[in-house]
Amino acid sequence: MTHINNNSSISEIINYLRKLEQRITKIENQLNIHLPDETKVEEMIPKEKLESTEIDTEESTDKLEIQIGQFWFAKMGIFVFAIGVALLLTFPYENIPTFLPSLFGYILSVSIILLGYRWKKIYPHIAGYIFGGGLALLFFATLRLYFFSLQSVTTSTFLEVFLLLCITALSIILSLRWKSQYISGLSLSFGYISALVSGEAYFIFSLNVILAILIVFFKLKYEWNGLLIYGTCITYFTHLIWFLNNPIIGNELSIVSDYPHHLLFLLIYACALSLGILLRKNKLIEGFFVIINAFTNLAGCLSILLIHTLVIPESNITIYYILASIIFLMLSVLFWRREKSKYSNFFYAMAGYFALSTAIIIQFDVPDFFVWLCWQSLLVISTAIWFRSKIIVIANFIIYVLIFLVFLALDGRNSVVNLSYGIVALSSARILNWRKEYLDLKTEKMRNAYLLTALFTIPYALYHLMPESLISVSWVMLAIFYYIMSVILNNKKYRWMALLTLLLTLSYVFIIGISSSDSTYRIVSFLVLGTALLLISIIYARNRTKTVLDKEITINEESKVTEE
Repeated sequence: MTHINNNSSISEIINYLRKLEQRITKIENQLNIHLPDETKVEEMIPKEKLESTEIDTEESTDKLEIQIGQFWFAKMGIFVFAIGVALLLTFPYENIPTFLPSLFGYILSVSIILLGYRWKKIYPHIAGYIFGGGLALLFFATLRLYFFSLQSVTTSTFLEVFLLLCITALSIILSLRWKSQYISGLSLSFGYISALVSGEAYFIFSLNVILAILIVFFKLKYEWNGLLIYGTCITYFTHLIWFLNNPIIGNELSIVSDYPHHLLFLLIYACALSLGILLRKNKLIEGFFVIINAFTNLAGCLSILLIHTLVIPESNITIYYILASIIFLMLSVLFWRREKSKYSNFFYAMAGYFALSTAIIIQFDVPDFFVWLCWQSLLVISTAIWFRSKIIVIANFIIYVLIFLVFLALDGRNSVVNLSYGIVALSSARILNWRKEYLDLKTEKMRNAYLLTALFTIPYALYHLMPESLISVSWVMLAIFYYIMSVILNNKKYRWMALLTLLLTLSYVFIIGISSSDSTYRIVSFLVLGTALLLISIIYARNRTKTVLDKEITINEESKVTEE
């Protein structure tokens, strides 16, 4: 690529110089000026450079041609040839013994495997693909004993699965000797297909677990990141195919509801596949494959769990979500303790919180689960501080706001829920300020966001919670509480919250109080609000006077020191 870029830039320079030479020549001709020694543009560029540029261009073109002709065509040829043989084996033969097509497939596949071995040193660029194609034909020829024919060679599912597993085991052993990620992935795919062919639920689950462990083994031994991602996807896809009643073996597409414990195996897959990243050698780098694997692992597990929840409502489904939450949070802790992970820790922690939130939504009715969800936010904040994860803090606030908006849309007048969200907002801001050094937070935006939420949610909750005659009084008491907090914590933000709450109360009293028909309510509201405003004004005046006196004393002391 660098040669191609250099060639194009040199060509642009040459074209530009030629145009410039033509313009100068025109000007010289008009002015009747002729220089004795005119130099051509080509002479300004060394001959060696021009020749090397042409050679580099030719070489890059030749390399692309070789890449297409030698490598791409070879891979596509092997693929097309394998499809042709598979179609040949599935052809509905009549008047011949049923075992002959499979026997022909065995002979052909063994010949191709031996050819791949023979060409390993002669044609290494295609030998592996030929070898893999031979293994695929061997596996397909075995499938032909039971499927894809008018009359099966064997009617025993057990024998068919046994033979498929033998070929799978042989393929895995040969892939270890070949040390090829492509052949290993192909061999493991044979195992997943064999599991589905069996049709037995717990056999499928158990074989999935074994194959997932083998995938992790290959990843840790050879650092095959692509195989781990592929294995993660195919593990959950195999489980999903079974959950849809295994249509690939001819069953009608439907949902399997007879095995509720299959959800437990989803969590086992997640734990096993997470070890491929958790136990890797280079723990200091979280690259693209690490992030994708964490996301794929959790997405596969939670997707099937959610599908099961939507189509098969069960009372005990909450247990699996709580168990998933515990497992994911434990994995996030392990990622944090072992390598101070940033992204894997985030994905597993958020998956744990999501599972816990789902369990709460399933277990409780509306609007009760909104209270539990808002208090869960404090748990998220606490663990995020321990993980030193600003990403979790930001994500938690966004989810907190979205859940509150959903609550307002469904049942926004529930005062208990409103008050809970306000208290949680104040508590979250306090926790963030208490341990802000752990998060390296250089700004106060998150704290301000939580305090701003509390500024509106708590008065809104009190508006629905208190009788009409005590609304303004409760708001005044809230403002006093904010002011007391500002004195205790020496924090001016709470003073601003007190001032804004009093302004809100003042607006409410003048608008609602004057129009109210209850004279007692109007008198009490104005007296309480007026008294509170006067007291706060006196307090501010005293503080201002004290500040001025302190400054004067300081100035006098400094002047005395200077005179001495």
